[in-house]
Amino acid sequence: MKTWQARAAALRREWKQVRRQHPVAVKRSLMGGGAVAAVATVAGLAFVVGLWTGLPDRDSMDRLGEMAQATAVYDRRDGLAFTIYKEQRIEVPLGQMSPHLLAATLAVEDQRFYEHRGFDIRRIVGAALANVRSGRVVQGASTITQQLARQSFLTRDRTYRRKLQEVILAGRIERQYSKDRILELYLNKVYFGDGLYGVEAASRGFFGKHASELSLAEGALLAGLVQSPSTYAPTVNKARAITRRNVVLQEMRQSGVIDAAQWESATKAEVVLVDGLRAEEPYGQYFKEQVRRELIDRFGFERVYEGGLRVFSTIDMSMQKAAEVSVADGLKALDGRREALAQRREALEQRRAAAKTPATAPTLPAGSPGDADAPMLQAALVAMDPGTGHVRAMIGGRNFAESSFNRAVQAERQPGSAFKPFVYAAALEAGLTPATMIDRLNEPIDTLQGAWTPEDEHSTADAMSLRTGLRTSSNRAAVRLLQQVGIPATVQYAKTMGVGDVPSVPSLALGSGEVTLQAMTAAYAAFANKGRVPQAMVIRRVEDRDGRVLFAAEEKSTQAVSEATAFLMAGMLADVINAGTGARARALGFTLPAAGKTGTTNEYRDAWFVGFTPMLVTGVWVGFDEPRTILPNGFASDIAVPVWASFMKAATRGNKPVWLSPPAGITTASVCRLSGLLATEGCEHVEVIEGDGTRSTRSMIYTEYFAKGTAPDRRCDLHPTRGFFGAIASVFSGSEKPAPPRMADTGAPIAPAPGVVLPAPVAEAEVAAAPPPDPPKRRGFWGRVFGRGEKDKPEQKPEPRPAPRSAR
Repeated sequence: MKTWQARAAALRREWKQVRRQHPVAVKRSLMGGGAVAAVATVAGLAFVVGLWTGLPDRDSMDRLGEMAQATAVYDRRDGLAFTIYKEQRIEVPLGQMSPHLLAATLAVEDQRFYEHRGFDIRRIVGAALANVRSGRVVQGASTITQQLARQSFLTRDRTYRRKLQEVILAGRIERQYSKDRILELYLNKVYFGDGLYGVEAASRGFFGKHASELSLAEGALLAGLVQSPSTYAPTVNKARAITRRNVVLQEMRQSGVIDAAQWESATKAEVVLVDGLRAEEPYGQYFKEQVRRELIDRFGFERVYEGGLRVFSTIDMSMQKAAEVSVADGLKALDGRREALAQRREALEQRRAAAKTPATAPTLPAGSPGDADAPMLQAALVAMDPGTGHVRAMIGGRNFAESSFNRAVQAERQPGSAFKPFVYAAALEAGLTPATMIDRLNEPIDTLQGAWTPEDEHSTADAMSLRTGLRTSSNRAAVRLLQQVGIPATVQYAKTMGVGDVPSVPSLALGSGEVTLQAMTAAYAAFANKGRVPQAMVIRRVEDRDGRVLFAAEEKSTQAVSEATAFLMAGMLADVINAGTGARARALGFTLPAAGKTGTTNEYRDAWFVGFTPMLVTGVWVGFDEPRTILPNGFASDIAVPVWASFMKAATRGNKPVWLSPPAGITTASVCRLSGLLATEGCEHVEVIEGDGTRSTRSMIYTEYFAKGTAPDRRCDLHPTRGFFGAIASVFSGSEKPAPPRMADTGAPIAPAPGVVLPAPVAEAEVAAAPPPDPPKRRGFWGRVFGRGEKDKPEQKPEPRPAPRSAR
């Protein structure tokens, strides 16, 4: 110390002597040197300030462990179904990473990681010499800590400023975090290519296994990707990935991490790629999109895409796959039929032009598959648990990649006759019964636009029971029933059942309002759910990355109709599938007890079928985005029912053939089919004249369910005895043989499935063919006997049973 003090004192004395002898020269020297020094000082300060500008503060350093993580969506059985992410990442602790992966990473990226303090002088010097010798950059000197600093806070600019910032941050990170924590953060943040961030996502995405299960060869392959993931990713170029893997293995061997035998075995290992992270994503994209939208509405975009949420959904992946197959097959078949019609039309037009004679041919509107600008036919499907509202499968269109618009929840379309059950439910709530006769069907309805008689192409009956009206989908019966119950009451019931605001007009009974498929499906669920409409649900629970529950869905339902009405409606709708407009489902092999209703809109633009078992309710819609004819005479029974039947056969495979049990307050009574009144002895043997003139004797008695207090209290006045007058309920059709029975909503003959035992057809008042000369103001005995008949449907006798029949 004294030596340095003496030396400093001597220098001060010499400086004073120079200043006395050469004052001008010293002044000039100080002026010039001072400017240079000032500039140098300012430049140095600017560099230092720039170096520190933009570096993270203490709070940012504390949040180093926060990183974007993928949100995982699980199915109803808690199996991974989807991921939603900005960066496909699943964070795991160091203890859940393969030791092979850790060793490989250290060997190729930072062998002295546990020895340095954030930057490695020895490595920097070695890299510099190697680069000088080669004349280009062949080695990098960044430690794992420096790479973590760059990934978390800096850009990838190749500048000295950024390099110095790396060193500064690396030192701060080393002082604040342990080595193990730094390595853990690095391996969870680093990019491995193919959209995969972090070792867990990379392990699942490339090998279909967790990071803890990686072999030596697999761990070395992943470690080798870090240098250039877009170049070495095995999904991009497997050969390059293997070459890079072997470089890593060589580094491990030279550093003594593995021996020669391990090296040789690993270098010969075959690379088998298995995408265990995104393999199931081809299915359920419309469902996933609905989940994503609801999550963003609740938690915001950033948290959904980066927060690593764990979302437990309601989807059943096996049902979803079955739904997608059924919809795809159904649309393919319909496309083929449309194409065939277009070709037939073109051929007939060519023949007509050649012959120069007029000709008629089945036609499609412009835009058929044969036209260049043909739109694509679309379909939607929703399947849910009627008791909970849990959506098991959802399809919003034929191709999510081409259109993410979800026609199951976003599109509102007219439901056609699929709306009729709500009118009938309102009638039952008003005290009517399935056996109640709806009469005066041929009388026009007064509207603001004048008198209106709804069209029933295949039905001319002047009276029929509620059960028959729904089974045959009679338009006149539905509109007359709406008039009886009242439009305001029906509108209110429709709102309560969740089908939205519907118009207060007589055509409401025919489905002139607009509704979504999901709303219709939930509304039908009420008939299998004791009158309660469930709220559709796609998310059961949401947790954060630490398992804390952020949201738990509450199963909600609305009591729309009474339990008795729901049971009666289910029984009436069961007739639709067993012997009505939905009978094609039986012909296609669906055998479980079920109920449902078809819907076809004007000009065959929309085809609906919503049906249910006690365990599952499913709605299907088929149509174009811009409404147009699907097919000429394209009834729902031919368009939508096959898709429904195909899906339900797969979705309910293994289910037991059970049906709904009668609730308290339900009674039974033996009634006459022709009058709807209590049966008498005369109703047991009624002579019926068939269309070919033959006579047979049948019983008009069947057992009907009634809500308590609504069963008829009067005896049938059509069959007081077993004499002549009891045999007049006949079908008179002249000398010609009548057309086979046809469904009003399908135009097709009844075709039950082989093996399905249906009640034998019988004649009732609505199927008598001889009209009265002058309809009396009030229909009496003779009016019922000789009233005009409905030619399209002979009544099928629902046998007294607690459940609808099914094929076994």
